[in-house]
Amino acid sequence: MSWFTWHNLTQTDHYVFLFCSLPQIYVPTNPRGAESLPPGIVEAETDLYLRRLWGEPSEDLKKKPKYLVSFTVGWNQRHNIDAAVRKFSDEFTIVLFHYDGRATEWDVFEWSKTAIHISVKRQTKWWYAKRFLHPDVIASYEYIFIWDEDLGVEHFNADKYIHLVKKHGLEISQPGLEPNNGLTWQMTKRRGDREVHNFVEIMAPVFSRKAWRCVWHMIQNDLVHGWGLDFALRRCVEPAHEKIGVVDSQWIVHQVIPSLGSQGKSENGKAPWEGVRARCKSEWSMFQERLLRADKAYFLSSTSRSATADKQYVARLKGVKN
Repeated sequence: MSWFTWHNLTQTDHYVFLFCSLPQIYVPTNPRGAESLPPGIVEAETDLYLRRLWGEPSEDLKKKPKYLVSFTVGWNQRHNIDAAVRKFSDEFTIVLFHYDGRATEWDVFEWSKTAIHISVKRQTKWWYAKRFLHPDVIASYEYIFIWDEDLGVEHFNADKYIHLVKKHGLEISQPGLEPNNGLTWQMTKRRGDREVHNFVEIMAPVFSRKAWRCVWHMIQNDLVHGWGLDFALRRCVEPAHEKIGVVDSQWIVHQVIPSLGSQGKSENGKAPWEGVRARCKSEWSMFQERLLRADKAYFLSSTSRSATADKQYVARLKGVKN
């Protein structure tokens, strides 16, 4: 069909044409699996904006939140989560992952009625993040907060935090942790003499859209606790010492409530939390081993490719000389 015919095609003609004699389309630059679609109809990314069931789609959204915060929660921590959510403005989409299966009760809080609720029992935040926070699903958000449920936020303001993250160009960050309150690493301790210092752990990380796309791919499907990720985050930003940091002037308190441990199973006379902790440590070792193997495989392959390329280059030089 000529350009002129396409240009003058009516909608009715188009329907007839589609069902009768559609020419083959193949666009290799389309997303995998969508090569047979015209690029103009492809929606490669989506969002978590809530939409109406009526009216014009263009009028659905009075406001598009620019950021996303997720909490992995149990009903017993509802008051703590309520206090935390109130620290985030309407610039944030709120996502609650329910590890205890109790989601409907949260509507006692007004903000819960517009939050996203995902309920699967006995799962961790990294299990949820890998499955429900794919980079193409949350591509509309500039920054993604993936937080625990037991964080005290009295001294935290999300909008001020975002301002400082942008000011310092941080791609991966976290609030400072109040000294002597459940610190995992001394490197994350809040320092009162500065706005920002380096290192981020997995308790309350914040990722830019670009950094999350890399980190998501590094999260292993079967390693649900995320232990070891904090030491590998530097692979996703460059230079890491400038792009990773703790925001000291906006700090939180780790309340050390072992709620997820109670979701474990008692085996061999051990308490549920002991089995959970043992798996955490085991996963850390497994992640390190996988990363080491992947590094070795890549660099060995790279060396082999480089050697092959060198031989081919030398052969070409000899051919030119001859």
